[in-house]
Amino acid sequence: MKAFVRVMKALSDPNRVKIVKMLHQRPLCVCELQAALGIAQPTVSNHLKTLEDAGLVQSAKAGQWVNYSLAQDAGPYAVALLGHLKDWLEDDPEVARLLEGLDGIRRESICAARPGR
Repeated sequence: MKAFVRVMKALSDPNRVKIVKMLHQRPLCVCELQAALGIAQPTVSNHLKTLEDAGLVQSAKAGQWVNYSLAQDAGPYAVALLGHLKDWLEDDPEVARLLEGLDGIRRESICAARPGR
């Protein structure tokens, strides 16, 4: 029961659901998620940690970035919910806007625009 509750709690926050929806499109780094959601970097990182702890998301270092993607070896509850979430909320205006804007969000341009880079 603990694994089920952990997955459900992880998906109980709207921003975490949005992160999962975006990760269905492609792997993303924290700066891309931050740009898409318009929330602070520490908040994005906390959301990702919660999703990772629930077995929904995995991370992999790639050069200077850490890429986040949907977990490939997720448990049965995570697999079921990730499968359903792929098709759910497609008609939600906020989710649709996020997914449409994802093509214009690229880490190279975000990092190039930051001072000190």
